[in-house]
Amino acid sequence: MPTFNHPVVTARSMPFWCVGNPLADPFGGAVLSEVDSLTTARLIADAAREGLIEATSYHDDDLVPWDPENCEDDLDPSSFTWQRLREIKAILDAAGVRVHTSICNLHGNRLFRNGGLCNPDPEIRRLALLKVQRTLRFGQFFGAEYYTYWVARDGFEVPVVTRWDQVYELLADGLNSVTDYIRQHNMTNYIGATIEPKPNEPRGQMFLPTSGHAVGFICSKLKDAGFWGVNPELLQHESMALMNSVMTVSYLISTGKLKFIHFGSQIKAQFDNDFPPLVGPEGLKETVMLFYALKQLNWKGVVEFDCHMLRAEADTADQINCRRQFIKNCSEALDIALELAERIQPPVTGISQSAADLMSIRQMCNL
Repeated sequence: MPTFNHPVVTARSMPFWCVGNPLADPFGGAVLSEVDSLTTARLIADAAREGLIEATSYHDDDLVPWDPENCEDDLDPSSFTWQRLREIKAILDAAGVRVHTSICNLHGNRLFRNGGLCNPDPEIRRLALLKVQRTLRFGQFFGAEYYTYWVARDGFEVPVVTRWDQVYELLADGLNSVTDYIRQHNMTNYIGATIEPKPNEPRGQMFLPTSGHAVGFICSKLKDAGFWGVNPELLQHESMALMNSVMTVSYLISTGKLKFIHFGSQIKAQFDNDFPPLVGPEGLKETVMLFYALKQLNWKGVVEFDCHMLRAEADTADQINCRRQFIKNCSEALDIALELAERIQPPVTGISQSAADLMSIRQMCNL
């Protein structure tokens, strides 16, 4: 298997939710058929053997179904969940794929339509916490390095019915319970946990819309703040709110909170496009400057793809190979972005900002 070595990116992670995405959207159903988690695991393993990736991540629901009446099925050796997790691990282990992040899906099931950890109904919050704990156990089994909380449906549309005196306390209680559970069960595989902020969608507004909100919440509300960091989704989530990813990574590094990056492409101020990296009508320069800044700041870490193939290019006649091509496209796009960033040199002193910017473009384009 080819060796990947780069001064900025330590590993490339291709998650289950990217590969298995059937490409539904709010205006139309799935274009591709659902693939089971074993098929997805094999595609990821094949990509690792080709030297395209080194790691993977998942939502719990990507691997096995969840039954709210049986939240400890993973502890039962006779259960489907017990058997399927071991089948997946065998596939990943055989290809040398490590598991980077374990994420609890608190957005898919209709029970969580009004939130998960921040749901005003205490019974729904209880179920959400049990689902999180199950996902933490999954991560312990796979040796995951991080647990990630994506804001999911913890947000609002109607301010007047939102209990503003409760929501951030509920969220703090939920995330503090994550670290408590990790410590109590000696889950030494976890080197940290992260918050992935998002300004909106699927809710009208999220309670932690930006990386700055996430850092402030971690530092002021979580009792084990040093364990928690942020994994921004770039360019997507920053661009939805007309923010710049270069500033985001620089700010997070300055606060010591940039744990890893979710990576894709986005048109500014639109819904969450989740385009593959570099794909789409804009974002090339910002993406390259993002990696230039990471190099300048001596950051090293994991870049995890968080995107899906374009709905228009799904091949219904060859649903496996179009997924293989998607993985290759993502890996190639990251290679291109890293190479272009490597070409850029610090500007010489005494020239204007415009001249420095144009010089960097010449270097990037090898003109």
